[in-house]
Amino acid sequence: MTTTRRDLPAGTPSELRLPALKIQQGRGRSLYTFAMDGKLVPQIATVSRIRRDETTELHGYQRPEVLAHVAAIRRYIETDDSPLLPNAIVIAFDERVRFEPNPATAAGPSYVETGTLVIPLIDGPEHNRPGFIVDGQQRCAAIRDANIDAFPVSISAFIANDTADQRSQFILVNSTKALPKGLIHELLPGASGALPTPLRVRQLPATLLEKLNFDELRSPLYRMIQMPTNPGGHVKDNSVLRMLENSLSDGALYRFRNDEALPYTGEMFTLLCNFWAAVKQVFPDAWNKPPRRSRLMHGAGIISMGYLMDAISHVRDDGNGIIESDEFAADLKVIADDCHWTEGEWVFSDGVARKWNDIQNTPRDIHRVADFLQSRYRSSQVARGR
Repeated sequence: MTTTRRDLPAGTPSELRLPALKIQQGRGRSLYTFAMDGKLVPQIATVSRIRRDETTELHGYQRPEVLAHVAAIRRYIETDDSPLLPNAIVIAFDERVRFEPNPATAAGPSYVETGTLVIPLIDGPEHNRPGFIVDGQQRCAAIRDANIDAFPVSISAFIANDTADQRSQFILVNSTKALPKGLIHELLPGASGALPTPLRVRQLPATLLEKLNFDELRSPLYRMIQMPTNPGGHVKDNSVLRMLENSLSDGALYRFRNDEALPYTGEMFTLLCNFWAAVKQVFPDAWNKPPRRSRLMHGAGIISMGYLMDAISHVRDDGNGIIESDEFAADLKVIADDCHWTEGEWVFSDGVARKWNDIQNTPRDIHRVADFLQSRYRSSQVARGR
C-alpha cells in the first residue's frame, strides 16, 4: 500500500526538522548523522528496488526484502528484552533536503558541525520521497511492521547528486556483504564516481552485457541473458561477462581502444552483434534453449565460442574495419559439423570422448572445447590456403 501524508495525523507539518551532525568526509562529501523514530522512516525514504521500464531503462538499485530475516528482526524488536539495533540506517537524500548550521556551535573539530537537517514530507507516491534507503532495508521493514508504537534509530545520510551517485554508494556500502553478483553486474553500467579496482575493471564488460541483453533492434542475444531484471534468460550473466573479459584483455575487443586506452564501445558492440548473429544463423537448433538442452547456451559454450570469435577476428582482421556477420558465418559453417551442442559426443585431441551433455562449466572442459574449436578452425584455414 502506498503511504502518503494523508495517512498521517491531521496537523502533520510539511517538513521534519531534526538535530544533526554534519561530518565532512573525503573531497567535498558530507555525512549527516541524526536520530528519528523508525516508524517515520517510510515517510521520508523508500526502497528503490531494481527494475526496468518498457524502454529497458534501469531504475532503482535495491534487492528485495528477505522476508525470513525481516520477521526475525521484527520478533526481536517486539520482545521485552531491551532490543537494540546499534547500526545506523544509511539513506541517500536528493537536493530537496538541506542542512541549516547552528550559529552557536561550540568549538570543536573543524570537520564536525552541529545544526538541523530539514527533510520535506512529500504528499504522493512512494517514489516521490526525498530519500532512498541504501542500507538497512530489512531493519526498516521490521520496524514498520512491528507491533510497537515507536522505535528510535540512528541514521547516517548523504545528499547525492543523481541516481548514478546513489547506485555507486549502494555498491560501495554493500561491497563487504553477500550482495548478489548479478545485482552488482546490472548496476555497474549506471554507477559513477570512484569504485574499487575490481569493480571498475568490470564496468566495461558489464556495460557491453547490458547492451547485448536489452538492445532489441541490434542484439541477437536480446533478453537471453539471465539478470535480476530478466530472470527468464537462458544464458548466465557471469558466463557472458567471462567471455567479454577474456576478449577485452587480449582478444578481438582489445583492439577497439584509442591511443589513451579508452574503449570504443560502439565498435565493440557491433563486432559482438555480428559474431553472435552468425552463431544464431549457423546453429539454429542449439540457439536460445536452456543449457540442459543446449551446451551452446551453457557457460562452457559461451566462453569457448568467445575464444573462437577472437581467433576468427585475428585471421580476418585486415585493418579495414569490423568483421561482418556473413564473414563470421562463413567460417563457422566450416566447423559446424564438428560441434555437438545438443547431441552426439565430442572427441578431443587428447583422445578423451565426452557426451554432449557431459560437458561442464569447469576450466578443464572450457579449455578442451575452446582448444577443439580453434584447432578445427585453424585446420580449415590451412585447407583453404589461408
